[in-house]
Amino acid sequence: MDGFPPRPETQVSLSNWRSSPFNKWAFHHVREILPSADIAHDPTNVRALPVSPVALDGLRLARGNGEILTLGQVLEATSTDGLVVLHRGRIVLEHYANGMTRRSAHILMSVSKSMLGLVAGILTGGGVLEESRLVTDIIPELTATAWAGATVAHLLDMRSGVAFDEDYLATCGPIIAYRKATGWTPLEPGEAPSDLRSYFLKMRQLDGAHGARFAYVSPNTDLLGWIIERVTGKRYADLVSELLWQPIGASQSAYITVDRLGAPRAAGGMCTTARDLALVGQLLVDAGAREGRQIVRPSWIEMITSDGDPKAWCTGNLAAYYSGVPMHYRAQWYVERSDPPLLFCLGIHGQNLFVDARNEIVIAKFSSQAQPLDVELMGLTGRLVCLLRCALADG
Repeated sequence: MDGFPPRPETQVSLSNWRSSPFNKWAFHHVREILPSADIAHDPTNVRALPVSPVALDGLRLARGNGEILTLGQVLEATSTDGLVVLHRGRIVLEHYANGMTRRSAHILMSVSKSMLGLVAGILTGGGVLEESRLVTDIIPELTATAWAGATVAHLLDMRSGVAFDEDYLATCGPIIAYRKATGWTPLEPGEAPSDLRSYFLKMRQLDGAHGARFAYVSPNTDLLGWIIERVTGKRYADLVSELLWQPIGASQSAYITVDRLGAPRAAGGMCTTARDLALVGQLLVDAGAREGRQIVRPSWIEMITSDGDPKAWCTGNLAAYYSGVPMHYRAQWYVERSDPPLLFCLGIHGQNLFVDARNEIVIAKFSSQAQPLDVELMGLTGRLVCLLRCALADG
């Protein structure tokens, strides 16, 4: 996007914004491509993060082929746009590339789901949202869909039996119709515009029982966004601001993409700075509290950490990406069942938030990787996180 105007072949558009190399610019300029709703911060209530750099340049990491990489080479190899590492509430490492700065809001992709998981926890704690309640009791318009018989908990834990092939490389089929409904993909000539809520009504097929295996279905989270709006009578973006973004002391407003009728892309459209995403991780380190105010109940965080079903995970459609790693998924968060446990969020093209609460370590990482899910780069990122945890825990 250099030049005024940029050359046509280099311009980012709705057709190419998620593809490499265009995503290197697009992922931190999303609201210039898609409609969005503001998630306001409170400029009078900003939590400043002290900066205490730690010498980590000497870290070395081996790739799968045996090649030894420096920290800088790992960040370059994983197409890192932004990285913030906190230890005991202080920034010990910060890095930006591809034109991103600490003030740039970068798309979270499916890390957005975990933000919803915390908002849902706040609402359940206030008695506004009930995990056991049937989806169709809240939104009766869905009675004839595959969500009939599913509960809020089934959606939170990705254990609904709704049929949906989450194939990010597909060029046709349900995921393309879904993307068009969210406004993320352009319509074909003569094609009628759609929207998220209309798309939900067309999801009528089951491929399993509700409450059985883990099945990653992004529309589950978008539907939760609608459920939250229905039970509260408020816009989802405003609720995230009121219940999470302002209380944690975010330094800047975030935003979330919306469809043509204003429905939020709760499953993947939230955009934040790296520092503010790290503040979400710090909230978990601080047992859900800040300056004496309980934002998320400790019991909700403990439930995420300890109450998942590893058997459901092992039979699910993402287990192969973490072969041999004991895992579960609960309330839109991934948990590595290690000692100490590692809570984390995952978004396509390399978006992550990692939280080691016991060692007070938070790692927020934004990327613009070429492939949606790159097994090698996921493994390299995982080894980097392990190396950082060891280095800081021993420090």
